[in-house]
Amino acid sequence: MSNSLYIVPEEVHARVVRAAFLQRGFSDAEADSMGRICGAASRHGIQSHNAIKALHLDDLFGSKQGGCVPGVSIEVIDSRFRASSVWNANLKCGPAVAFQAMDECIRMADEFGTGMVAVDNAFHYLWGGGYVLEAAQRGYIAYTGCTAMLAEVVPFGGKSPTLGTNPHSWAFPTTEAVGFPILVDWATSVVAMGKVQQVRRGGGKMPMECGVDADGRPTNDPAEIVALLPFGEHKGYGLSLIDELMAGHIGGSLPTLRGRYQGDGRKRSTCFFFQVIHPEAIAGRDFDSGRSVAENTKAIVADILGHGNDNCLLPGQIEARAAAGCERAGGLLFSETEIDSFNEIARECGGEGWNKRELKLCEK
Repeated sequence: MSNSLYIVPEEVHARVVRAAFLQRGFSDAEADSMGRICGAASRHGIQSHNAIKALHLDDLFGSKQGGCVPGVSIEVIDSRFRASSVWNANLKCGPAVAFQAMDECIRMADEFGTGMVAVDNAFHYLWGGGYVLEAAQRGYIAYTGCTAMLAEVVPFGGKSPTLGTNPHSWAFPTTEAVGFPILVDWATSVVAMGKVQQVRRGGGKMPMECGVDADGRPTNDPAEIVALLPFGEHKGYGLSLIDELMAGHIGGSLPTLRGRYQGDGRKRSTCFFFQVIHPEAIAGRDFDSGRSVAENTKAIVADILGHGNDNCLLPGQIEARAAAGCERAGGLLFSETEIDSFNEIARECGGEGWNKRELKLCEK
């Protein structure tokens, strides 16, 4: 059984996620957006940001704590810039905001060549890669970054967490060139805290020293990790700082205040930033050997992966393989522990959960 995963049809998964968020007071559109991003994360193998994580975040920081407000509307702030928009999300469900923001960026990119949306007073949008991946599948270059809910990352050379995990996500429309969108998607910590929690639940160890213990000492024991280290030392630290500085311009709060809602009037919310570029807006006309954009991209990638680098992977390739595996299996793939968690969620909503004996199995 440990070498097998359970196959859950996407529509069955979406119904459970939708029911869970409707029960918590979220609107139909908000519940649908949660099912959409959680399904995308699970389909692409991003189990650290699946529906179990989404509900855990809502319990800790969201609708039960005042950090996320179901059913509120987005306020669009007046701007003199036609290819840019600033929104006050009013603590609305993060994925509902993110999908709308990406659509608005695409609308502006179609008209102006690029478009960007900055979002203040936001709540966790889960897997940033999911939003840019959809845009790339529609033919656009897309980026998103955000500040995280908690200060969980130690700055380079320090020992106390004063930065968020602050992810960056880029995606490129490279399906014609390489068979899938290239997706560069990472937290600026060595790993996301969700991955540490996932390994902790399984009783294992992290493959490297990715965090610090209560005394600030580096460790790979998920049971001891209280804060994370930046990846690449000063380089990851600098990238994390970019998100904090962008948020500082948008209106973001102090990293060490975020997510801890005390009713004291302090601003404790996160910020999002989205940008979409229409490929034609940056396309030159002087490609080597008269190549098209797709042919030129394919040639560039072939050169990078040539010269003895045949075993290297492209960013997004693992996610594309996971999605292809789910398509072959006919549904999303979950471990027995995850199925048990989903069944607890279903019972909380008055459902019966999934009968494991009736679910098909797939070998890992």
